[in-house]
Amino acid sequence: MNKTLILVITEDMQIQNLITASLKTHDYRYLTGQNGKTAIMEASTHNPDIILIDSQLKDMYSRDVIKKIRSWTNIPIIVIGNSDEKEERVTLLDSGADDYILKPFYVEELLARIRVSERHLSVIKKQMIKDEPVFRNGKLIIDYSSGCTYLGDSELYLTPTEYKLLCILSQNVGKVLTRNYLTQKIWGRSWDSDTYSLRVFIASLRKKLNSEANYGEYIQTFTGTGYRMIKIG
Repeated sequence: MNKTLILVITEDMQIQNLITASLKTHDYRYLTGQNGKTAIMEASTHNPDIILIDSQLKDMYSRDVIKKIRSWTNIPIIVIGNSDEKEERVTLLDSGADDYILKPFYVEELLARIRVSERHLSVIKKQMIKDEPVFRNGKLIIDYSSGCTYLGDSELYLTPTEYKLLCILSQNVGKVLTRNYLTQKIWGRSWDSDTYSLRVFIASLRKKLNSEANYGEYIQTFTGTGYRMIKIG
């Protein structure tokens, strides 16, 4: 099996050296770059398995780089954040990032988040294909074997985290899933910052699921508790 290839994009050479040394020690392959244009070029040329990108780049806004990359691939993108402000976190996650880690960070935490990204789709497919390869609820169709999602005749283009969240909800139609349960399933932890991230992904999923008229509301919020997928006849 090929080793995981990780693209590291940051202008902070101290951070880049720390990350690449850690990746090398843990037997990951890696590519590096210092700006947005390089990130787009390397992502399109080498098709990495995971992208680590700094939230602040000089030549382009990181959100624009993420949107560009997200336009053709669903590979996991982890943002290396410079600010603990909710606005930055929400903007970058809403642009298509899957996770956000704030500087300064522990290397062990970064490696743990990388491992979570590696498990995102593989775990879901293994679990779901065993039971039912295709999920249907109203106009929503999830083909677990191919990892594709459809609403009516249109394919939905979801990020890995959006897809994982949707699969968890679809496995538990009618059940209220707490925020702690969902964040544990998605990221393997339940921190306050993950609750903010979860709200962003729920809002993004709702927008995509309600993109067509008369398809109904698929995700219901239980304030202070969590969310559930509604069974649509």
